[in-house]
Amino acid sequence: MTYVFGPVPSRRLGQSLGVDPVPLKTCNWNCVYCQLGRTRPLTNARREYVPCQDILSEAQRALAYHQPGEIDWVTFVGSGESTLHRELGRMIRAVKEMTDLPVAVITNGALLYLPEIRADLAAADAVLPSLDAGDSKLYRQINRPLAGLTFELLLAGLTAFRREYPSRLWVEVMLVRGLNDTAAALEEIAAVLGRIQPDEVHILQPTRPPAETWVQPADEEGLARAKAILGDVARVILPVSGTFDLGEAESLVNAIFEIITRHPMREAELIEALGHYPSAEVTSVLEALEKSGKAQVVERLGVRFWSAAASYYPSE
Repeated sequence: MTYVFGPVPSRRLGQSLGVDPVPLKTCNWNCVYCQLGRTRPLTNARREYVPCQDILSEAQRALAYHQPGEIDWVTFVGSGESTLHRELGRMIRAVKEMTDLPVAVITNGALLYLPEIRADLAAADAVLPSLDAGDSKLYRQINRPLAGLTFELLLAGLTAFRREYPSRLWVEVMLVRGLNDTAAALEEIAAVLGRIQPDEVHILQPTRPPAETWVQPADEEGLARAKAILGDVARVILPVSGTFDLGEAESLVNAIFEIITRHPMREAELIEALGHYPSAEVTSVLEALEKSGKAQVVERLGVRFWSAAASYYPSE
């Protein structure tokens, strides 16, 4: 498959069948911690990047292929920003007609100030936007948005969406050591969250290869500080372990590529996912993946990750 992948283990959504509506890397932010590398160039154009019917056909096939209990959520999560696909709302509603499984959308939330975006997301069972800063300076430093996408617009969109949206609004805060894990930064984030009133706040860490080499996850003290300051609705989401489903692709190389394009994998994770194959075949598959030109190995904090070759990770 090209646009639907997994299911993959999710920190919050169990075994999540991913639906990717935009090409790598179509985004209006250039976050320092992004696991898909830097955004080059940034874009804010809403269009049908991928034919809507092609995505829906793959989703229907994947749902029919998997047995009950193998998928917990269907998640729209883009190789960039999902809401940039102009038919996102139509696709969410169509998937909900195919299955009783809940549908989630992971988004940076930058376009929620637009009524049409809020309408697109209204049918989802959970929406997971980002809030990594409590002021415009830190927002620009961490999320590095396209010019014109101001912090004020982000907050206006989040608060408007909360007023209109009756389902689960789970705001995620990605903690970067030395940037937004200080008491002062967290108190400002807490004040903004008080205005938004999300159902839950998910405290995350950049555990996959960040775009910038200097990015490090918050330490235990930073996580404890965040939990204390962000309040009762906040919970720390620890790194996930689980089964990566390589699906029904015609080759293992293609199946792996479809996952690592959206979800870079630690080499140890990848080898574990291939654990039921003979060791010689695993070695052969990894060699073929590397020679294919589609994948690259990125090292961050002493850990080897497999990612799409098109993702840009500067060495400095």
